[in-house]
Amino acid sequence: MRNESAGGSRNAPATGAARLSERIAAAEQSEETPMTERQSPPRGPTDERPRMGPTRLATLVVAALASAALAWLLVSLFYADIPPLPWLPPATIAALAVLEGYAAINTRARIERRPGRDPVDPLAVARFVVLAKASSLAGAIFAGFYAGLDAWLLVEPTRAAGNDVPAATAGLVASLGLVVAALLLERSGRVPKRPGDDRENDERQD
Repeated sequence: MRNESAGGSRNAPATGAARLSERIAAAEQSEETPMTERQSPPRGPTDERPRMGPTRLATLVVAALASAALAWLLVSLFYADIPPLPWLPPATIAALAVLEGYAAINTRARIERRPGRDPVDPLAVARFVVLAKASSLAGAIFAGFYAGLDAWLLVEPTRAAGNDVPAATAGLVASLGLVVAALLLERSGRVPKRPGDDRENDERQD
């Protein structure tokens, strides 16, 4: 009887330890399951990311019209208090238009891998696109401002107004040139389509 009771007392701790280990293992499995589910990558298409769309001409037109109206209002109220129009802003805008036009031609040639051109850096192309979008909007605002200013000067029958017409006209032409160069630079950053791209898209849709 003593041996059986001693054997039973010895087996009791072993049974309790086994049960405790089973409970710990079950608890660890229950804790690991949610972590595994949280760390699992999301399913579904990964290409649905926000992309920068092309500049809309309607946005540029609205900005130019608003700027023209503001310029007409300001010049009609404060023209007698402002000095003669300077030539530095039109020259600066024209220089920027020339630089962006050259960048557009060079970028397009490098993307198309024309002979004698180095491969283009994708990061540089992205920066050019951002610069082009900002420049096109700025050019539209300047163009509208110079257009409103030029229109008011043409209807104002004074010698001072007549002397400011050439500078205002030069600013208008330079601003329009900046808009065109910026749009070309933005368009030059697009990757040209290959002959098999349309066929691949049709197969994916099917």
